[in-house]
Amino acid sequence: MNIRRIITFASVLAIVVLAIGLSSCERMPSMMPDAETPPMPDAPMPDEGIPIGLVVSLTGKDAELYGLPMKRGFELAQEEINMLSPIPLMFIPADDQSSEAGAIKAVQQLVDQGVPAIVGIAISDYLEDAFPIAQEAGVVAFSSVSSAAGLSSIGDYVFRAGLAVDIINPNGVTITHGKLGYEKVALIYDAEDTYSVSSNDELKKALEASDVEILIQETIQTGETDFTEQSTNIMNMAPDALFVSALSVEMTQVVIQAGDLGIPDTVQLIVPDLGETEIEKVGDAAEGAIAFTGWTALSNIPGNQDFIEKYQAKHGIDPEPWAAQSYATLHILAAAIENAQSADAAAIRDALAQTMDFPTILGNFSFDPNGEAVYDPIVLMVKDGALQLFE
Repeated sequence: MNIRRIITFASVLAIVVLAIGLSSCERMPSMMPDAETPPMPDAPMPDEGIPIGLVVSLTGKDAELYGLPMKRGFELAQEEINMLSPIPLMFIPADDQSSEAGAIKAVQQLVDQGVPAIVGIAISDYLEDAFPIAQEAGVVAFSSVSSAAGLSSIGDYVFRAGLAVDIINPNGVTITHGKLGYEKVALIYDAEDTYSVSSNDELKKALEASDVEILIQETIQTGETDFTEQSTNIMNMAPDALFVSALSVEMTQVVIQAGDLGIPDTVQLIVPDLGETEIEKVGDAAEGAIAFTGWTALSNIPGNQDFIEKYQAKHGIDPEPWAAQSYATLHILAAAIENAQSADAAAIRDALAQTMDFPTILGNFSFDPNGEAVYDPIVLMVKDGALQLFE
């Protein structure tokens, strides 16, 4: 398969084919509803479709937690889009192997094959090293999950669907501090992980802006399993609340060990990235913990319950946040291709940048001038072993 030939052919036919095809379908509203597309004559379409690079963790430590849910979300969106579009989106998959080196290799391979856009990449560490390759090559790089602050500043071809921590964490602090009134807190974070460091930095800024005293900051390291010393130090300081910034594996162990020491009995746990997967592993230690998120199954945003039902029917499980964000990401990208009326990367980039109040299962979605997602954050609390709206 010659991907460069497909893209060239698709670009040449873009105005003719996409105008009569994608713009005529009722899959989703246009991001630019006032634009009018003149009628075009019928024309043949590229049989192979528009190639989209898909970089997720199919193997390694991140596969079950992040990569496979993302893949399921992307594929469900692809099925919906291709049912109505005469020009299908065709995934070219690449496994990042749960490593920075794997992500770099995967993105480089896709760039070399000539794809106009790449979706995926969950871990901010991987994105930080891999997406500059796409930027330099002029290929759209659209992460559905990564949320460390500022990474879309890599360049104008880089976009993200997950709410960055400099948006979601200050919102969460404002809401929880306003309702709980905590005055002194402790922080613990993974000093080796880009997301965790960024999350902790934004929490610290928000807490200081709210005149909350930070009694202690403890660090952990990716791959460590014993956090007894850090938990004991925190317990001895008797904070009102404990903020935990870490990826799933380390986060789970921190919460479990804090529970073993009795911290949740006297201290409010606030774990921004806590999800149902972690709650199931943590058990009772997660009861009462608070999380910050961009998506919840509890939402009645149009299309959300339909997405959940389709996901459950197809996979026999409830959708994970990473699946939901990936599902929304592909719909946003498909709408950009529709509005660009081109498979050219620069045209897709320009159309993505103009996304404003586009309806998704995450809510009305926009990009800020740096390519960061803008929509309403959500605060949740664990009640009776499940996440509920924090009220």
